[in-house]
Amino acid sequence: MTDITRFTRRAALGAAAMAAATIALPGAAQAQYDFSGQTVEWIIPFGTGGGSDTWARFNAPFLSRHLPGNPTVAVVNEPGGGSTRGANLFATRAQADGLTILGTSGSTQFPYLLGDPRVRYEYQDWSVVMVGPTGGVAYASPSTGISSVEEIGDLVGQRLTYASQGATSLDLVPMLAFRLLGLDVHYVFGFGGRGDGRLAFERGEVNIDYQTSSAFINNVTPLVEAGEAIPLMSWGVLDEDGNPQRDPTFPDLPILEEVYEMVHGEAPSGDLYDAYKAFNTAGFAAQKMVVLPEGASDELVEVYRQAWRDVFADPEYQETYAAALGAYGQVTDGGADALFRAGTTIDPEVRAMVVQILSDEYNVRLGD
Repeated sequence: MTDITRFTRRAALGAAAMAAATIALPGAAQAQYDFSGQTVEWIIPFGTGGGSDTWARFNAPFLSRHLPGNPTVAVVNEPGGGSTRGANLFATRAQADGLTILGTSGSTQFPYLLGDPRVRYEYQDWSVVMVGPTGGVAYASPSTGISSVEEIGDLVGQRLTYASQGATSLDLVPMLAFRLLGLDVHYVFGFGGRGDGRLAFERGEVNIDYQTSSAFINNVTPLVEAGEAIPLMSWGVLDEDGNPQRDPTFPDLPILEEVYEMVHGEAPSGDLYDAYKAFNTAGFAAQKMVVLPEGASDELVEVYRQAWRDVFADPEYQETYAAALGAYGQVTDGGADALFRAGTTIDPEVRAMVVQILSDEYNVRLGD
């Protein structure tokens, strides 16, 4: 079993004990980095209301509590370019003084993996201090005529509409999933975040959508309870051997593999399924990262990692994070490093195939 699958398994099953392991913080680092009376800006390259925003705003008070000097941790939304705008600003402007951190997402990883020319950032220049795996749920409007996932086959042949941040954003995972299932989905690009996509769904402008687990729990569950949204499937988690399993946060929902069998009568396979799996891993097992900018010292990295260890060990955090974010253990130290590597690398052949699909189907031109 590889380090990556070990850490993915632990994260997906919410094994926070690994992340809560205590390591002594060097006294020199404590003295050098005292953030008393200061504000740490946590850049989130998306609009308000989406999964990344929800994740950061839940974590920010705990990070404030456990950083030296208890600084204010302010979430700053910098949407645009499918998250590349905010990441580019961080790469060019952030000082390595601990007062600016970035929260990335699969929507930030994907343009990087695909060679998107909008990308002006290099992941390998950054220092990862925390990774928050997550899941996601696709759902449809009852206006499509279905009332449960068992009727998903009735969506085949319908013209469906989806509000997207962009073809190289985290929306690539549902795009590949819908393509595998044979659904006819029309994508309206240019939305600032998944929160905007959900609002378009609520207004009846689109009839199929997806949200990350935290946003689904907080914002879509009321729609489901009101009969205004029909859950279809989750993106699942990986077991210790790297095989897809049901998401522990949504154990009653089938995963893409099960839904594919409902529709097609056999298990998915082939290059397109390989592409789905690759981007699902990059977008969810290693989905949300907290990074420090280029030039961050080893001492500063340790300060932040110690803060996250303390956050994960905080009794209040342990009691509340699953309800807010889902049953996914957040990780630091070696677990974060392994997931960072998994989420920022891709097989060249898979990349080439997806780039070709984006070019042929959505007129997206990417750099070499």
